[in-house]
Formats: sequence, structure tokens, C-alpha cells
Amino acid sequence: MSFPSPYAAFAASLLVTVLPSLASAQTGEDRSAGSTDDILVTGRRQVDLTVPNSTGSRLNLSPLETPATLSTIDGNTIRARGDVSVNEATSRAPGITSVANLGNGGTALAARGFSGQGSVLQLIDGIRFFPAAGTITFPSDPWMVERIDVLSGPAAVLYGQGALGGAVNVLMRKPNTRHTDVDGEIGYGSQDSFHVAAGAGGPLDEHLSYRVDGSYRRSDGYVDRGQSRSYALSGTFRWAPTDRLVVTVRDDYGNQNPMRYFGTPLIDGRLDHDNRDRNYNTRDGHVRYRDNRTSLQVDWQPSETITISNQAYRLTSKRAWLNLESYCWVAADGFCPNGANDVRATPGGIYRTDMTGIVHDQTQWGDQGSVTLKTRIADGVTNDVVAGFDANLVKLTYSHNFGADPQVSVVDPFVFDPGVIVDTQGIAPRYRTRTNEYAIFAEDRLKLGEHVSIVGGIRYERDRIRRWTIDSTVAVPTESFALDKRLGNTTWRVGTVYQPVPTVSFYAQYATGVDPLGTLTTYTTGQVQFSNAKGDQVEAGAKAVFLGGRGTATIAAYRIVKKGLLSQLTPTSPIEQVGQRSAKGIEAAVSLDLPAGFGIDANGSVLAAQFDDFVSGERSFAGNTPPDVPETTANLWLSWTATPAVQARAGLRYVGRRFSDNANVFRIPGYATVDATLSYAVTPRVAIDVHVYNLFDKDYAINSYGAQQWVLGRPRSLDVSLRAGF
Repeated sequence: MSFPSPYAAFAASLLVTVLPSLASAQTGEDRSAGSTDDILVTGRRQVDLTVPNSTGSRLNLSPLETPATLSTIDGNTIRARGDVSVNEATSRAPGITSVANLGNGGTALAARGFSGQGSVLQLIDGIRFFPAAGTITFPSDPWMVERIDVLSGPAAVLYGQGALGGAVNVLMRKPNTRHTDVDGEIGYGSQDSFHVAAGAGGPLDEHLSYRVDGSYRRSDGYVDRGQSRSYALSGTFRWAPTDRLVVTVRDDYGNQNPMRYFGTPLIDGRLDHDNRDRNYNTRDGHVRYRDNRTSLQVDWQPSETITISNQAYRLTSKRAWLNLESYCWVAADGFCPNGANDVRATPGGIYRTDMTGIVHDQTQWGDQGSVTLKTRIADGVTNDVVAGFDANLVKLTYSHNFGADPQVSVVDPFVFDPGVIVDTQGIAPRYRTRTNEYAIFAEDRLKLGEHVSIVGGIRYERDRIRRWTIDSTVAVPTESFALDKRLGNTTWRVGTVYQPVPTVSFYAQYATGVDPLGTLTTYTTGQVQFSNAKGDQVEAGAKAVFLGGRGTATIAAYRIVKKGLLSQLTPTSPIEQVGQRSAKGIEAAVSLDLPAGFGIDANGSVLAAQFDDFVSGERSFAGNTPPDVPETTANLWLSWTATPAVQARAGLRYVGRRFSDNANVFRIPGYATVDATLSYAVTPRVAIDVHVYNLFDKDYAINSYGAQQWVLGRPRSLDVSLRAGF
């Protein structure tokens, strides 16, 4: 098969040429005879509750010491399971579900009764993203991931506004400072999918180490004209001139052309298997995301009690798409339940409209610094405190063709000419914004003896958004000032942890949070009179490590209330203000490494989410379930290392029913899918993996794009990979 781009050829040559040469340079001390454990991922690796974790606390507490729910998914486990995106891997965490579609960059999540980029924050190496119009597109490739941490519930004290439902922190792979690691994989599967990835890292001398990775993916997709391709590159240098000073420079790049698929319209209110693989977009529709992150981090420990850290960074995001996005079935009375109720067409067709072109050009500069001080107050009493700041500048130029001819057409549901885009207006810059964010924060832990600790934190954040309207209809585009909005928020949390023994903890916490009005960087004149949405959470739970470290278990109960929420269902619909919504629920997880090579990872959540006070126009939606919120979820992974060379995995994902509208008229049924993997270690360093996705070929919807336009998941698929690690 031929490679569609030189980047794929580069990645393949790295895999088949560089890997063996780097592997041969390793010493017997670095990699002696070894065992198949190095290629067949067994055990929980770094998800132990006793391992310090900086996502749930800036004091680098372990999950057992943190009064909140913190889940970790190890990168090696992600790759062993065969997850093909960061979103897919993250949605296996307790209480997390995907609500991804092209409009949100394929990355949006739901957690604890809240959904979208404005309530479930996404970070990379502890640094927050500022989405443009609810869209985040980076990172996407799980090859680059060291681990994914999920902090459930309000995380504003740590990371700022936009995290009432939780925060997801993707930590990228870092250099190994002890020996050289080389790994790679190449695979082919259903839908003509192909992927190749490789990476290498290790010490260059006593003080300098590195890590480089490259990945390429392509597929024909599971709908007509569903081609996609992407590649990702990253490089890291770590310089440690002394034991107390570390300087890390990193650059990550992603280029995605995802499947140009906006969903499948229901026919007579039902999913028709006969149009399961139809794509109602035009043949020339296009979507492209390009993201680049560069960072410089300095960690200095001048003494045993003081640590100073600072990370400066720059993130550029360029996104562009032009597509025909909305489709609905024309019923016998000519009514289109997707909202186009004035369709004048012969019933029985698919009404296509909403020709939309958008370009995002966004750059984020930022700096985050902190100082940590550890103090012994008295015998058995210690205090750890961290104080720091965040500063960000986000520049966005937003281009679109809103107001152009919507390009309406009605086509046969099964056989039709997809046509091409006819854009009479063109995509041009319409406005630009400048968003400044400044914040100061502090966190403290007072430990009273061996069993009790109190953890608290506070953050003050100041945001300023300025917007200019751009008139691109004239020969020389002109700008006019539109708004200058300033927002200030103070959030805090306090919790206590009781550990009767070092491996068991009980905790309780109260936390506050703030969510933006839509998206901070695309603030409009219609939002100027509103304040941010505010919320709080009460949570209590227990965590334990048992069976000599081979088992872990967590359980948490919570209630979150959010007030003053504004929502906008589509870019053209009016802004709605929700007086109050709430969610309460229980989450639990257990992980076991059992004798005879068996392992179990299971989690589940049950919640009740509702609008407590929500009036839109003259209609009250109080008591209804908010859209995109499943009230039951579960994940189960079983693994069995049958012999030192053979391993089998099976995973069940269950997502309960959801609604796609505030009135709860349109329901998306729940679903359960099963994935399976069989791995065979040809040698201690080389393995063959067979991944089967959606084993029972279930038709199901990941999300909706409109009330009755479902974004369907992948049908049954088979992928075969060759994987090597040295």
C-alpha cells in the first residue's frame, strides 16, 4: 500500500530502521534478558492510589491523601486496549462519557451531570486550554500519552473557570533518565485503516535526556466519503545540571483531517440500518485542525523544604471547515423535526441545510509559576503550602460565512448525489477577540498526626475580554470596537482526610466553581449584562488499597448545584439563562490483579441530573434532564495473561439513555458495546495484537448534532498490529 503523505513515510522508516539500530545500542545492564512483561502490559502500573499525583493537588498529594475523586488511566494500558483517540480513552474513566462531534473538535466530555468544554476542563501537562466557540482539538493521539488523570467535580481552585463537572489532564510521555527506551507499532484493519507510530528516549549524557515520538493514522471511515488522516510529532529535552534543578523544553504538533461526518438523520424517529453508512455532507466538505504547543519548564529545589516551578508556553490552534451540516427526515405532513418546520418538499426525503464555513486562528501565550514550602510545626504536625500565579493572553480571529445562502436540498435517503458546496458569500474575518486571564492561587495541607489532614485552597481570577467587529465586505477591511468585558471570580475548597491505616482513607470536601458564559474567548455583546455561572459541590467518599497493593477501590457520593447558567443550543439560537440545575450521584471503581494472570478493572456511576429552575420563553423545563447527560454509565475490563506469551482482554462499555433537547422529547437510547484484544508475544520484545471493536456490531449514537441527527459510533471492526519495545 502507498503512503498518502511524506509524514507517513517518515514514521514508517523510523519504525523499521531507527528502532533496531537504537535497540542494538543498549547494554546488557539496561536491558538484559527481560521478560514478556515488557511487551505485554500487566498490572496497574502507575495507577496505584499511593503514588503522588499533581493533578488533584498542586501539593503533589497521592490520591489517598486527596479529598476528591481522582482517576488515572495509564498510557500503556490505553495502547494495549487499542483506544484510537484521547477522547475514547478518557471516556473509560468513572462517570465520564463522550459527547464528541465535529462542532466541538471531537473532544467534548460529560461528567457528573454537566457537559461540554465550558464545564469539563481539558489540560495538557497541567496547563488549561481556552476553547474557541466550544472547540478543542488537541491532543488527539494516545501514542503520545504517558497517562490521563481525571479530577471529578469542581476544579476551579486549581485550574480556573470552566471545570464545574471536572478536569481532564493529559500528561505527555517524558524522557527516561536511566536507560534508552525504544518502541513502535504498525497496524492495518477494517475500513482500510492504517497506523504507524514510533518513539525513542533516554539519556544522552549524565545531565541531558530526550524523547521523540511520531504517529500517523488514516482510514476510509465507516460512512460514505468518510476518509480521515492525522499525524502527530513531539520532542522533549530534559537538562538536569544538578540534582535540584531540571529544565525541560517540549514541542508537540498535531495535524488532523477527521472524518467529515456530522451525523445520521433518523427516519420516522428511528435509526434505519439501511442508511447507517450514508454521509449526507457534500463530497467536497472539509475539516482540518492544526495545533502546536511549545513549553519551557523549570523546576528548582533550593532546599529540602522549598520547591520553585515555572512553566512558560505557547499554543497555536488553526481550525477550518466548510460543510453542509444539518439533515432531517421530511415526514408525511412536510414537517422536519430537526427544526426546519417550513419545508416545502415531497415527504420521504432528507432535508439538507446549514452550509457553514468557519475558520479559527487562535494563539495562547501563558506562564504559570508556584512556590511550595514544607514546614514542621511540632511533633507529628506538618504543614505544606503552595502559592502561585497563572497569566494567559489569548488572541482569536474568527472567520465565517454566517448569513450566506443555507444551500437547501432534499435528497433520497439511500441513493443521492451528495453535490458540492455553493458559497456565495465566502469565509472572511468577522471579529477578533483578546482575552487576558490573571489568577493567583494558594493551597495548604495541615497534617495532624498520622491519621488526619485538612486540605484547603483558594483562587482569585480576573478575566478581560475585548472584541472588535471586522467589516470584510469593503475593499480594505475595517474594524470597530464592540465590547470590553471584565470578570472577577473567587473560588475555594476545603476538605478533610482520615486515614485509620496508611492504605485506607475516608474524606469529605466542599468546593466552589465557576463556568463561563458559553465560551470566554467568543464573548458577545448579548452576554455583557450577565455574570458567570456559579456552582458548588459537597462530596464524601472512601478509598482503599488492599491485597498487598494488588487491589484498589474507590467510592464517592456528591451533589453539585449550578446557578445562573446560560446555554445556546446552536450558533443561531437565542441565549437561554437557566436559573438553576443540579446533579447528585454515586461513583465507584475497583481494580484487581488476581492470581493465575487474571485482572479486573471496573467502574460505574449513577446520577440524577435535572433543571431545578429553567424557563425559556413561556415554557418551564424544571424537572427535566439536561441534554447530553447519561444518568448511568459503566466500564468493565477483564484481562487474562494465559501464558508468558499470550494475553486476552475484553472490555464492556455501557452508557445509559440521554436526551438531545431540553424538553426531553427526543431520547437517545442507551447502549452497550464490547471490545476485545488478543496479544501474542512472538519474542520478549515483539508482539502481535488483534483488536476487535464493537464485537456484536451494535448500532449506537455517541452524541447528537441536532435533535434527531445522531453521530454514530464505529461498527464492528478488526485491527491487527505489530508492536515492538526495546
